[in-house]
Amino acid sequence: MQNIQDQLIISRVLPADLPILQQISRDTFFDTFAVYNTPEDMQRYMEHNLGAEQLSRELDNSDSEFFFARASGEVAGYLKLNTGAACTDSRYAGALEIERIYVRREFKGLGVGQALMKKARERMQELNLPWLWLGVWEKNEPAILFYEKQGFVPFDTHGFMLGNDLQTDILMRWNQNL
Repeated sequence: MQNIQDQLIISRVLPADLPILQQISRDTFFDTFAVYNTPEDMQRYMEHNLGAEQLSRELDNSDSEFFFARASGEVAGYLKLNTGAACTDSRYAGALEIERIYVRREFKGLGVGQALMKKARERMQELNLPWLWLGVWEKNEPAILFYEKQGFVPFDTHGFMLGNDLQTDILMRWNQNL
């Protein structure tokens, strides 16, 4: 398949989209991380963090925004952005956080991630925030390489609980002036 960026429609996720959001969240998270983690930790994380009740709270949070990337009407991936109190690390609440940028397996390598990253940069500028940041698991080498290609650089770390397993996220930032 070829790059499909020109065919993508990026639109805000609505509360009525909750079932689709939950399904893509669980599918992409499982596809990416199940091989590296215990079934118990995966199940615990998905129930607590990617359950309908939690995702509904996140959708209702005025400091968070979700966007779907659709190709021919099919959801190819999504983006979750945070500001202020919704940021996963309060030390960086003055910037825009990409908490999730998930792409379905069959759409990886087709430009969906790049299109969602472009949307994040646009929102950073629209919100007049100084920089963009994200946390990526230190063992997720494909994602780290993707972010580096997008111009992100490491600047810190923080802990991330996956079930009962405390893992380390590398914090990376993008600033158009870097």
